[in-house]
Amino acid sequence: MFQVSKRLLLVSHSTTVSGSSRSTFSTLASRSRVATRVLRHNTQVWSTQSRHTGQFRSVTLAASQALPPTPETSYDVIVVGGGHAGSEACAAAARTGAKTLLLTQKLDTIGEMSCNPSFGGVGKGVLVREIDALDGLCGRISDLAGVQFRILNRSKGPAVHGPRAQIDRKLYKKHMQKALHEYPNLTIKAGSVSDIVLGAEILPPTPGQNTVQGEIKGIKLESSEVIHAPKVIITTGTFLRGEIHIGLEAYPAGRINEEASIGLSDSLAQAGFELSRLKTGTPPRLDGKTIDYSRLTPQHGDMPPLPFSFLNKEVANAHNQLLCYQTSTNPKTHEIIRNNLHKSIHIRETVKGPRYCPSIESKIMRFATKEAHTIWLEPEGYDTDVVYPNGISMTLPEKEQIEMLRTIKGLENVTVLRCGYGYEEAAAQGILAGINAGLAAQSKPPLILTRADAYIGVLVDDLITKGVEEPYRIFTSRSEYRLTLRADNADLRLTRKGYEAGCVTEYRWNAYQRMEQEMNRGIELMSEFKLSPAKWAEYGLGKSDDGVKRSAIDMLSFPNIKMEDFYEAIPELKEIDPFTQAKIEVEGAYSVYLRRQGAEVTAFMRDESMELPSDLDYSVIPNLSNENRSKLERVRPATLGAAKRIEGMTPTSILELLKYVQRTKRPATMANGEPIRSGSRKERLRQRMLAKEF
Repeated sequence: MFQVSKRLLLVSHSTTVSGSSRSTFSTLASRSRVATRVLRHNTQVWSTQSRHTGQFRSVTLAASQALPPTPETSYDVIVVGGGHAGSEACAAAARTGAKTLLLTQKLDTIGEMSCNPSFGGVGKGVLVREIDALDGLCGRISDLAGVQFRILNRSKGPAVHGPRAQIDRKLYKKHMQKALHEYPNLTIKAGSVSDIVLGAEILPPTPGQNTVQGEIKGIKLESSEVIHAPKVIITTGTFLRGEIHIGLEAYPAGRINEEASIGLSDSLAQAGFELSRLKTGTPPRLDGKTIDYSRLTPQHGDMPPLPFSFLNKEVANAHNQLLCYQTSTNPKTHEIIRNNLHKSIHIRETVKGPRYCPSIESKIMRFATKEAHTIWLEPEGYDTDVVYPNGISMTLPEKEQIEMLRTIKGLENVTVLRCGYGYEEAAAQGILAGINAGLAAQSKPPLILTRADAYIGVLVDDLITKGVEEPYRIFTSRSEYRLTLRADNADLRLTRKGYEAGCVTEYRWNAYQRMEQEMNRGIELMSEFKLSPAKWAEYGLGKSDDGVKRSAIDMLSFPNIKMEDFYEAIPELKEIDPFTQAKIEVEGAYSVYLRRQGAEVTAFMRDESMELPSDLDYSVIPNLSNENRSKLERVRPATLGAAKRIEGMTPTSILELLKYVQRTKRPATMANGEPIRSGSRKERLRQRMLAKEF
C-alpha cells in the first residue's frame, strides 16, 4: 500500500524529458507498500521500495519551537510547488476530502509550462488519459488550451497510439489557475518553503531495522511561519537547487529568470536525502516572423481532433488549429556543433543526460554518421510569435547557437529570442501522491495501481525497482501489457477504481456509468447476433469460408472491419455514441489477443498478491549474494513480483527469499490473507513456476 502516514512525499522532475540541469531525488509515487523516502532522526534512512539510502546529520526539530496548530495554520495535506505535478497533487488530495494547501513561490506561475508547451505523445499520451480517468485536470485543460492535436503512430494499432497536443502556454496557465482557485477543500498561498518540520517525539525502531523514525509535522516558510500538516508532498521540480547552463557558464535558477529553491534543498540535504542533478536541456526560442515557412513542410492537426478528456466530445479550438513545420539539420550544422563541443559544460563534465531526449550536441556525438536530424517548429500560442524548435535542445554559448541555427533550412535569417539552456510523467506521479496523501490523512485505504493496471503503475514500479540514474521517459515498450493499457480504455481501467477510492467526482462517475452502460449494450447486441460465413457474405463481410458461425463482435477481429459495416444487420448500433463505438471496435479487434494477455496478467497478479513482510530482515536470509542482499535492503520490495523486477536479481535469490519467508513465523500471504505454507502443494507449484519463468 502507499503508506504516507508520518512520511514526506517527494515528487520531482527527475522524470522530465527537457529543461535545464536540474536537482533531483528518487521519484516517489505508489506501489504496494511505500514509495517514499522516510524521514528518520539522527540515524540511517531507509525507504521501502526506494533504491537510495542516506544518513541524517542534524535535523532541527522545528515543531518543538513552533506555535501550536490552529485552524488557520493546520491542514491535512500540504503540496509544495505549483507545476504539473503540484497542480494535480493538490487537486487530487482535495477531491478525496482532505483539507489541502498548495504553496508556491509565485501565484501567477501556477500551471506554468516549463519547457515544451505540449502534452502527450507515444506512451505519455496514455498517461494523460489515465490522469483524466482519475478525474485529474491536465487532459481537460489541454482540450481548452490546445492549438494543434494529433494522434501519433496512427498507422499502427491502437495499442501504441499516442494522443498529443501542442498547447497555448497562456491559455493553459489561465485555465489551470481558474480550475484550482475554484476547487473545494483547496487553499492556495504564496510562500517559499525553507525547512521541513519534524516532531520531537521519537518512535520505536522498526523490527529488523536499526532505525528510529521522526514524524512529519509540516513545513516552515522563509518568513518563519510554520504551517502544520501530517502529509507533505514536494513537487518543486526544477526549482530544487536547480542550475541553468549556457556554454560554460552556470548559475542557480528554477526556470529562466526565476530563482531556485535553495533553503528547502539545504533542509532536505541536512535531513539525509541524497541530492543530485541530471542533465536535461531546452532548445532556443525563435521569432516566428523571421522564419521562411515557404521552404518548409507543414504539418496539419487531425480533423476532427480527439480530445484528451473522456468528458469532452470535442476540443475548444478544433477549427482554429495552428500549423507546425518540419525542417532538419545538415552537415554544415553538425560541423559547427563539433567544432564547439568544448564550449558546452554538459559535454565537458560527466553529467548524466537523457537517453531518449538527447541534446543536439549528444545526437551529433552518438550518431556521427547521420547527416540530418529532424526539427519540428511548433508555435507556443495564438497571440505570440514565439516558436519552439523541438529536437535541438542545446547548451552551447549564445553566439554559437545563433551561428548553428542559421545553417538550417528556413532559419537562415532567424532571430533568437532566448537561447537554449541546460512533465506528463511528473503530473502522473503528482496525482497518485495527492490521492494517497489525502486518503491517508483521513485514515482511508490507498489507491494501488500495478503494472497491469496502468502506465502510471509501470512508471512508479520502474522508478522504485530500477532507481533513477537518468531522466526517465515513459514508452509503450516499457509495459508488458500494452494491448491492455491503451489510451482509449483508460477510463474503463481506472475510473471505477478512482471512484471507489474516493478521488473521482459524482459528475465524472455518472458520465462514466452512462458510457459503460451504452458500451455493454453495444457489445451485447453484437455478441448475440451470429451468422454463418455465407450469411455474413450477404452483408459484404465474407472473411472466412470455414462454416463456423461467428458473432458480430467476433467479426471485428478480422482486418478492415469497422462498426459501420454492421449498421445494416444491426440498426440499433447507429444509436450508440461514436466515441463508445470506437471503444467497442478496438475491444473486438483485440479480443483474441486480450484473452491471451489475460493469462499473463493472471500470472503477474499471482506474484503481486504474495506480499513480503514490511520488516523483513534480509541480513539473516541464507544463500543470498551480498549484491542481491544489498539490492533487496535498498529497495525493500513489497511483493515477490517487485523483488523479481529489481535489476540484476537472480532466480536463485528469489527462490531463497521465497523459501525463507515461508519458513518464518509470519509467512508471506496471498491477497485473500491465506498464508503460503512451507511444503504445501501450492508452494511447490509456485517454486516450479518461478524457476520456469526465469
